[in-house]
Parts: sequence; C-alpha cells; structure tokens
Amino acid sequence: MIKTITARLTGHRAATAALLLGAAAGLSGCVGGVSDNRTLNSVHQPVVSRTNYVFDVMTSSSGIPIGEQSRLAGWWDAMDISYGDRVSVDTANIGPAARADLMALADRQGIILAETAPVTEGAAGPGVARVVVTRSTAAVEDCPRWTDKTDFNPNNATSDGFGCAVNANWAAMVANPEDLLTGQKGTGETVVMSSTKAIDSYRQQAPTGEGGLPTVSTQQGGGGGGSN
Repeated sequence: MIKTITARLTGHRAATAALLLGAAAGLSGCVGGVSDNRTLNSVHQPVVSRTNYVFDVMTSSSGIPIGEQSRLAGWWDAMDISYGDRVSVDTANIGPAARADLMALADRQGIILAETAPVTEGAAGPGVARVVVTRSTAAVEDCPRWTDKTDFNPNNATSDGFGCAVNANWAAMVANPEDLLTGQKGTGETVVMSSTKAIDSYRQQAPTGEGGLPTVSTQQGGGGGGSN
C-alpha cells in the first residue's frame, strides 16, 4: 500500500516537472525576440539606390543627325525625366559640333546636363555620345518588422519596428532621394544679404548727437518792476 502511494506521488511530480520545463522552453522562445536597441536612434534607415540608364547616340563631325536627335528626344520622353533625375553625357569621343547639338537639344527638352558622367559598363566607341540618366530611389528595408514575441523588455529598449513609419514616409515623400545623403547645397548669398539689411540700416543711421547738443539759455526774460 505504501509503495503504491509513493509511485503515484512520483508520477505526479514528474508530470509537474515536465509541464514546468515546457513552459520555461516556451518562455525562452518568446524572450528570444526581445529588442536590444536602448537608444532613440532607429535602426531602420532609408537606403538610397541608384540606377544608371544608358543610351548611345551616333554623331558625326558635323554634329548629330536629325534621326539620332529624334531617337534621343523620344527616349528622354519615355524615361519621364523629373526632378531628382541626373542627366549627363560622356562627350570624350565626340566633336564640338555634336556637343553643341546635345546642349541645344537638352535646352529644348528643358533638361540640365550634368558636367560629368558616371562610370558605366563598357565604353562608348569613337563618335558615340553616351547619354546617362541616373535615377535614385529610397526605401526602408525590412519594414514593417514584427519580430517581438513578448512585451518583456528587460533592456528598456525600443520596439523592433521603431522608426519604420517615420523613415518610410520620408523615403516615400522626398522629391530627390539624394537629399537624404547630401542635402541641398547653396551659396547662402541671398540669406546673408537679407539678414544684414537691418544691421546695415542701423549702422548707417547718423548718431543723435552728431550735430552737437542744443543750446539752452539759462537767462529768464521778462520785465522788472520799478522801485520807489
């Protein structure tokens, strides 16, 4: 009788231990997704990617034939060039007449040609003008991210998807993705000129005491009474 009771108690304890081990294993799997970023800097940042589109134009010593100009203009229209696109031409293998035709065609299309062209695969042959359209895109990779499996936060860290919404919106709304890397560069002349107007006006004012102090008479006028 005693042996039977002992066996039953031992089996109950084994079942309880197995249940606790299973729960601990489940918790350890959940804790594995705990965030460890303890700063307010998002690990999900926009990634800017560049793609170069190449178009070769045949030229001659007298310039660019009308047919080639039409092909290039049609390609520019098909590319739907917009703000943020960078258009450049490799003019190393063409003559001055062809360069002038390219500049005139770009002006008619409302395109500003960059001064230098990026390095592309292969080389343009003699008499070939290589036109390159560089287009940049921005996106936040691996977002949204939902790897957290628990609210357990022993590191006092941000969530695994922290920054996804804000940075993804930045990447989607920015007109020129290159601005995310280098920003806009300007001369600052307009800002300096406008900000110094008030200072210059103040400095050019004549001092109030420049004309000297006003003359004030200390004598009082009026008639005196006679004495007997």
